Amino acid sequence: MTLLDVQNLSVAFNTADGVVKAVRSTSFSVDAGRTLGVVGESGSGKSVTVQSLLGLARGAQVTGKALFNGADLISMKVDDLRRLRGAEIGMVFQDPLTSLHPHYRIGRQIAEMVLAHEDVSKRVALERATDLLAMTGIPRPKQRVDDYPHQFSGGMRQRVVIAMAIALEPALLIADEPTTALDVTVQAQIIELIKKLQAELNMAVIMITHDLGVVADIADSVMVMYAGRPVEKADRDTIYYRSHHPYTGGLLESIPVRGQRHELRPIPGTPPSLINLPSGCSFHPRCRFVMDRCRTELPPLMQVDTGVDAHQSACWLPGSGSWWEERQATVQAAAERSRP
Repeated sequence: MTLLDVQNLSVAFNTADGVVKAVRSTSFSVDAGRTLGVVGESGSGKSVTVQSLLGLARGAQVTGKALFNGADLISMKVDDLRRLRGAEIGMVFQDPLTSLHPHYRIGRQIAEMVLAHEDVSKRVALERATDLLAMTGIPRPKQRVDDYPHQFSGGMRQRVVIAMAIALEPALLIADEPTTALDVTVQAQIIELIKKLQAELNMAVIMITHDLGVVADIADSVMVMYAGRPVEKADRDTIYYRSHHPYTGGLLESIPVRGQRHELRPIPGTPPSLINLPSGCSFHPRCRFVMDRCRTELPPLMQVDTGVDAHQSACWLPGSGSWWEERQATVQAAAERSRP
């Protein structure tokens, strides 16, 4: 069953230099209990996409629809959206310190999330906070519930934020780069924690990341974004083993793997300005497979002839041929290296 259905979402910001087209005509859906991975470089529009759904993109001009259990988040009244945040949709940000107040004990902060949405006593809310700390793997939760954020490590602070996000057992958890600031070992622990909680609470998850290695271990489907719009959508294995768009392939080919020697092939150049986007395909200045029409015609998301249902790519290149064979050889090698 579809839980979230986003249709033609566009987000723009007026600045002194011009209009920033942060998200352009983006559509995707998330089924109940499933995980969507949203991948792309910094500035590709990943975070703005989900923040705009929750009314967190201040000053943004947002158009389109985002149907959550049939209700449109984009046109929803502010008070209704505020009640829905936390209760039905939980959010985990990249830096846990942006979600935690340094002057209050973490137990009180989690309890306030409960009190804001449920008619329970402070004692019951604090007991719930203790249970949530235990649920998210924080040792000695009865003692640590009285600690302050600075008394926790980065990984433990992220567990506290996850505890706040799932306090009301939301139907959807949005995790915006939740492992970026953590070391590799802690990253794996946080991903495993989210997977465990998802199974226990039957949540849908949107995992936003620039790291294809993260989504390899958690996502059911993947949406790759570039310059504010999706450029490829497919299930996880198709993205890793039969990706079509040159940008997706470039991301796979540039993944370093510890303990293995292989030549990295970074994507040349830098992402374009979202104020002055290039004509045609936004990726064409960096693409080694560029054709004449790429420079003038913007490719829509199209079904790819790879034998995989629901595999879409915004690329004029065909789904077969010599270029495809070359791409597949490098993508296959990169995918094998990046799989956990």
